[in-house]
Amino acid sequence: MEIEQDRLLAVARQAGIADHYTSNLGKKAAVSRQTLEYLLNALGYETQSQEALLHSAERIHKQPILEPVLFGQADQVIEVPLHLGSSARESDFQWTLETEQGERYEGYLQSQIVSDARDEGGPLVFSLSMALPMGYHTLFVLRKGRQSPYQARIIVAPPACFKQPALQQGEKLWGPSVQLYTLRSQQNWGIGDFGDLKRLVIKMAELGANFVGLNPIHALFPAYPESASPYSPSSRRWMNILYIDVSAIPELNDCPQAQQQISSPDFCQRLSAARASEWVQYTDVTALKMDILPLLYATFKHQHLDSLTERGQAFHDFVEQGGESLLSQAAFDAIHADLCEQDADIWGWQVFPEHYRHFHSAAVQDYLRENQERINLYLYMQWIADEQIQAVQRAAEAQGMVIGLYRDLAVGVAESGAEVWADEGDLLLDVSIGAPPDELGPLGQNWGLPPLNPLTLRHQAYEPFIQLLRANMKSCGALRIDHILGLLRLWWIPRAEKATEGAYLYYRVHELLAILALESHRHQCSIIGEDLGTVPQEIVSLLADAGIYSYKIFFFQTAEDGGYFSPAHYTAQSMSALCTHDMPTLRGFWHCLDLNMGRDIGLYPDKAQFKFRMDVRLHHKQAILDSIAWHGLLPESVGRDAMTVPMSEALCEAMHLHMAAGTSALMSIQLEDWLQMDNPVNIPGTVAEYPNWRRKLSQPLETLFSQPAIQRLAARISAMRAQ
Repeated sequence: MEIEQDRLLAVARQAGIADHYTSNLGKKAAVSRQTLEYLLNALGYETQSQEALLHSAERIHKQPILEPVLFGQADQVIEVPLHLGSSARESDFQWTLETEQGERYEGYLQSQIVSDARDEGGPLVFSLSMALPMGYHTLFVLRKGRQSPYQARIIVAPPACFKQPALQQGEKLWGPSVQLYTLRSQQNWGIGDFGDLKRLVIKMAELGANFVGLNPIHALFPAYPESASPYSPSSRRWMNILYIDVSAIPELNDCPQAQQQISSPDFCQRLSAARASEWVQYTDVTALKMDILPLLYATFKHQHLDSLTERGQAFHDFVEQGGESLLSQAAFDAIHADLCEQDADIWGWQVFPEHYRHFHSAAVQDYLRENQERINLYLYMQWIADEQIQAVQRAAEAQGMVIGLYRDLAVGVAESGAEVWADEGDLLLDVSIGAPPDELGPLGQNWGLPPLNPLTLRHQAYEPFIQLLRANMKSCGALRIDHILGLLRLWWIPRAEKATEGAYLYYRVHELLAILALESHRHQCSIIGEDLGTVPQEIVSLLADAGIYSYKIFFFQTAEDGGYFSPAHYTAQSMSALCTHDMPTLRGFWHCLDLNMGRDIGLYPDKAQFKFRMDVRLHHKQAILDSIAWHGLLPESVGRDAMTVPMSEALCEAMHLHMAAGTSALMSIQLEDWLQMDNPVNIPGTVAEYPNWRRKLSQPLETLFSQPAIQRLAARISAMRAQ
């Protein structure tokens, strides 16, 4: 029996799947029946018949007697609903509460009932009669005659995310947002590293900056280094080991073999070539570092593990705290490297030999036992990366930076990576997330990243989400969450389908925001939400009330007449920026280099489309000049006609000061724009057409900050922000 449309829509809504969305033309667009059925199947519903669908919906949504997770706020008495039959006797129940702080409370249900709506199909509600401190607490409800208690996690969270006192007092902060791999120096090995980052932090602090923002530094694929996108990581819980500053590892001083190899003519030649390249040569950089890191691990083992020194114990503690997640990351990287030595095209676990295709397989567990030192090497590298980024944040704090580092949390993980390899049902591999059609992408976007399953997420009391936040709030004062709209809804696309064939899946946004606020306070970490794209009105106030800083990109802040909103009108609880990593540089934008490049690589269907975009760009440039001039920040040396005005040092400075005078609490700049660079970091929608995630800065750190123009611009930004 075919499923009736109204029944299908009802179950889809129950599952959190929206049956329509607003198109890029502002019109309501319906989600196809095929998409609804596919996504329901992916979530565990049965769609072969109406009877099967309804039966599976009843099974999935069967109300538990006690929810797996409950939420409350500090200083509020917690009320607990129990979904019991009307014949259940209240006297048969008692409860025990164990707080995260180690306190234990007990009580009886019968004396603490708040309401009883069982006759109307509702719950029996009782009160814990106490306010709980912030944290994660465990409630046990015991029933006479039942061997095991019902159990729930109670999460008590603050009403909003953490803000540093300086931000609460209205200070206006600024700093650069950098792609770490783009940094050049005479010390690094062909890629920006944590040593460069430490030097950058110190220099920026001297110039008046209060933070340095980073691209995601998540683990990528050391055995397949050309897979370089920081937004398609192998795991979001562990780090990219290519960012290790090898020269700063303590074991190097005690390893003559490594020192001799580094000073050899062949190694020096390879190292010089990697440093000199305009683009990051990931394969060469990886080879350089992996020639030396195993030697340093061998020294570490001999000096610190075999006799278990204090440093050796610190490593053991790190491994123990990392648990199975860290072990699976090391196992994946080790097995991947072994297989790539035999076949360089082994790009992910899907093409591993079958017995190695899941972390929990017997063969992988055998591998762990038989290759302990190989695994320890990758554990050691993760530990070194963690040590080094901690040192950077300490340096930022020592320099008096209010925030220090702000890290970036990608929206998902690559299907081929370690996190999916070790997954046990948290991720849905038959679905990819992306974005529906909009003005910037009329065909929509498919990011190739599997989403978290909202059903299993809640059944686990959000433990995977909690661990993800904790991993990314370490060693930083702020966290940028890529596509934070995903806390409310994500665009789910069936496997092998176009992005236009997707639908929105809604998550329990209030619960996710509560956990985010709690972890934010625990780590004293402010939250910045990348809220660009199709923004539903319902999320705007939720994010604002949660104390999350909105993302205001100047070029996207336009009125209906095409003019630009003044940064003086941005909401104070925001981070403003002229450009991002997905946009052309200021110079590239002004000289239309991005449009010319798009034409050359075939991104536009015809000449008419290219001409239209050029005309629109000229209109935007004129509107920018008019706005800056109206605010009195455009120097007399800069003309007023966009047809003839080139990007110059004076215009670049004026645009930065225009933003600095705005009301946003945070302002992000890009070093590419200070250096008047042409080429972008990334061109969305391209793969082979442009070398994304590889372009370095044009100047090394040693000379960048000695330029008078940069020193002057930094001083003027600091002064403008202070006003």
